[in-house]
Amino acid sequence: MASNEQTQSETNEVKPVVNPPKKINHTWYQSETCVYVVIPIRNVQRDQVHVESTENTLSVNIKLPSSNSEYNLELDLAYHVNSSRTDTKVNTANVEVRLYKVDAIQWASLDSQHKPNAPPVIMNRAPTVQSVPPSYPSSSKKPTNWDKLEVEIKKEEKEEKLEGDAALNQLFQQIYRDGSDEQRRAMNKSFMESGGTVLSTNWDDIAKKKTECKPPDGMEWKPYDN
Repeated sequence: MASNEQTQSETNEVKPVVNPPKKINHTWYQSETCVYVVIPIRNVQRDQVHVESTENTLSVNIKLPSSNSEYNLELDLAYHVNSSRTDTKVNTANVEVRLYKVDAIQWASLDSQHKPNAPPVIMNRAPTVQSVPPSYPSSSKKPTNWDKLEVEIKKEEKEEKLEGDAALNQLFQQIYRDGSDEQRRAMNKSFMESGGTVLSTNWDDIAKKKTECKPPDGMEWKPYDN
């Protein structure tokens, strides 16, 4: 009789209610090139997060810091991603997974189950600086290709045939422009010390002594008096 009463007492004993773990809902947003999946779990260590992805799936496993349970997210993605570039950022407030889009389209859904039948919208790409030629104010109705014009002017300047002193000056300018630092020093020193009568690119020779004046044949050099 006592045994039956003990069994009945154990049966009527009130057991504590265990609340199920709170459901963790992920969110997502996107840019032109990426999709970001955000999981609001706080104070997670990086080694407690495991992420795997393929071109059309995402798997996330996180060991919850407040219990022995785990968070799992399995998704069949609505569109293709470049799985080799998938990366994960662990913050104090959440875990963020970045997926790189294969195509620059507007994702209408994250998972394939809710993917609409309508074709995806192509996102507008901002033109790069290199693809837009410079534009300058002009009264002409026909646009001018300034890059092409600059190339043509430089070509004409290079092919222009000069004569006499102009040709000689152009030659000296080209030698000075294309020469080494020592050649430029030699040209400056020899020209200044000789009163403009000597122009040498041999620094080893010019550096040893002052360059003497060498006027052209039939002419005599004299200092200029004010």
